[in-house]
Amino acid sequence: MEDNDRQSEDQARDAQAWATAKTLAEALPYIQIYDRETVVIKYGGHAMGETAVARQFAADVVLLKLMGVNPVVVHGGGPQISAMLEKAGVKSNFIDGLRVTDRDTMAVAEMVLSGAVNKEIAHWISVAGKEADVRGVGLSGKDAGLLTVEKTTRTRRDPDSLIEHEVDLGFVGEPTKVDPKLIAGLIASETDDWVPVIAPIGVAEDGQTYNVNADTVAGAVAGSLNAKRMLLLTDVKGVLDADGNLIRQMSVAEAQGLIDTGVATGGMIPKLLTAMDAVRSGVEAVVILDGRRPHAMLVELFTEHGAGTLVTA
Repeated sequence: MEDNDRQSEDQARDAQAWATAKTLAEALPYIQIYDRETVVIKYGGHAMGETAVARQFAADVVLLKLMGVNPVVVHGGGPQISAMLEKAGVKSNFIDGLRVTDRDTMAVAEMVLSGAVNKEIAHWISVAGKEADVRGVGLSGKDAGLLTVEKTTRTRRDPDSLIEHEVDLGFVGEPTKVDPKLIAGLIASETDDWVPVIAPIGVAEDGQTYNVNADTVAGAVAGSLNAKRMLLLTDVKGVLDADGNLIRQMSVAEAQGLIDTGVATGGMIPKLLTAMDAVRSGVEAVVILDGRRPHAMLVELFTEHGAGTLVTA
């Protein structure tokens, strides 16, 4: 390498180092805001199946923990469940975005969510945090009575008769109670750095196991912990207005307005409903953001403009 080339390379590295230091210094006010605060992260989507993305997510979670934040991860796994069912030759049916879950499908869903997916996420967090002894702890809503649910009921209006009738979704549940004692104990430990990773499986009062929408579980857990923030990582950049522009911040009332006017459609509606319910239950704010972008959580929490749509009271 020529001397001039070597000098240019050294200057580039030096500039990068100073830029990094400047970024860290600018993040200080935001780091202090979240010091020892709880942030519930809903992690899901097709990116969960990509090892490189999963490892980057885990590294960011570890960084949050080391910066004084108490992250709690709630994950989905719809694509993974679908893939396993397809291998078994079982076809999935959906109603209003919820998987119709018979007994066999429930068994597969629990195996995938509480088993393979949950343990993989917890493992990658432990790998990323090995040097600092930050460890992921894989749990489901069945552990320590964490998540009590009841069977989900849905109605549909017949287009001809206009008569509403009940739709049976099978073993799909809605949270009725969250007991956060185990989670609170893990994140409050003064001797160890634990990161709870929760699979969205719950139990009814009669002991029956149910599959639960992961967004809904994340909202219920965040409310029970009085979380500072709940981050809904999605496959879109946030909530868009009628012109397709990103909405940076909105109130619960404004979110309801987007639903009522038809601006919010499809999968964004349940995410907005989850955000609204979480805020009403005590979460300071919920952010809907694109989890596919590297370091999206860090940009949201530790920079001035954030990375998605903030929903507040």
